[in-house]
Amino acid sequence: MTVDAVTVTVRYGRIGAGGQTQTTTFPSAAKAQAAAAKKVGEKVRKGYAPAVRGQRAPRSVTRRQVTSAPSTARAVAPVLWRFGTGSSAFGIHVDDDRCWVGNQSGDVFTLDHEGEVLARFSLPDGVKCLVADDFWIYAGCDDGRVYDLSSKLPFAAYDIAADVDIFWLDIHEGVLNVSDRAGRLTVIDHEDEHQWTRRSQGEHAWMVRADDRAVYHGHHRGVTAYAPDGGGELWHTPTRGGVLFGWQEDDTVYAGTAHRVVQRLSKATGAVEATYACDSAVYSCATSPGGRFVFAGDAASSVYCFDRDGTRLWKLGTGGGSALSMQYRDERLYLVTTDGSLVCVDASEAAVTAAQQGSVPVVRDVKLAAALPTYAPATAATAVATVAQAPSGAVVVECVQQHGRMRVHVVSDGYDGSWNVQFPAGRYGSRGHATSWTRCTRPPAASTGCAERSAACS
Repeated sequence: MTVDAVTVTVRYGRIGAGGQTQTTTFPSAAKAQAAAAKKVGEKVRKGYAPAVRGQRAPRSVTRRQVTSAPSTARAVAPVLWRFGTGSSAFGIHVDDDRCWVGNQSGDVFTLDHEGEVLARFSLPDGVKCLVADDFWIYAGCDDGRVYDLSSKLPFAAYDIAADVDIFWLDIHEGVLNVSDRAGRLTVIDHEDEHQWTRRSQGEHAWMVRADDRAVYHGHHRGVTAYAPDGGGELWHTPTRGGVLFGWQEDDTVYAGTAHRVVQRLSKATGAVEATYACDSAVYSCATSPGGRFVFAGDAASSVYCFDRDGTRLWKLGTGGGSALSMQYRDERLYLVTTDGSLVCVDASEAAVTAAQQGSVPVVRDVKLAAALPTYAPATAATAVATVAQAPSGAVVVECVQQHGRMRVHVVSDGYDGSWNVQFPAGRYGSRGHATSWTRCTRPPAASTGCAERSAACS
């Protein structure tokens, strides 16, 4: 941030990177100085430390170092389609309508289930993971922010302190859970307020999963469960090798490890209920609903399927890189790989049987359309469309500052204007209208009560 007479310039972005700037002119130099001091105070209250340009190192970012060897499987998986994103990809989410993939270049793409590319988001830094919470979809990035991609304009929904070297994220009912390189678990609520931190017995925490009962934290010494309110450790279970990936079902969590196994643990006690043996380090795992089938991806470009008790049903090559993350849905296994591909595998019994006999479908290589729309986060209020007169049936909201924090209030008739609405941060003074509106199911802020949340804002 720089102040030049009546002008305040704020640069947003990681230390050492170019970032983006916002310039504001004030009526007097005193007002400019006051506005700058207020902005610095807001950041300090969020846990940031003041920094002078050139005197502080960039935010610590650990890029996951992975190797990928050729598959030793005798047959290749029945791949239906493949989409290359351009760089190594860790982020994946598949829902009823779309497949999402995020890569280390900061690109997030959405496709339909048949491989048609629908949209592209361009984020400021590499995407560590994609997580969903109800119908909200978030991307955790190496710049320390978690971006909400649920509407047309992505925005930073959470801002993580600079001393947290993010490895993985999960969000449950608006509460953000962050695991990091040092083996810490950091929990931040839906108001972007730090709640609690715990340090587990191990480092390199590549797993965090959360539900109503606990937060499950996987690191190089095993899996540790903590009470969701930060009340303490519930249980700790050593695993066969450091945890590289985690998955959860209603009553169990699954840990893929460096020692070539996936282990299923009871959420209630931490007891190991089953072990699924692979032939190389396990980079990713997933299950069919209820854990009937367990899938794993290893460092040698192979995918596996096991039944619930641990019996290996098949092993097939990916036809490309190693699967860094995966998700099963409707007899299809979706993979994101070391070569940056989103891969759709036909995991039906008939297709797998045919593949084991050497019969696989012709893979459709999905191409990126030149005219594909690309959406990037806005860094200034002027980037958000404002309205003089809202369309019929729309709800108008306004961003205001209250006690150093940005709040959003409804200004349309028929709503309580004192209630808060979740909306993109840093949009002070702007107005917009919500084209659809739904009741928020998240817990209310202690002092303000719960308002409502727009599903699509312009």
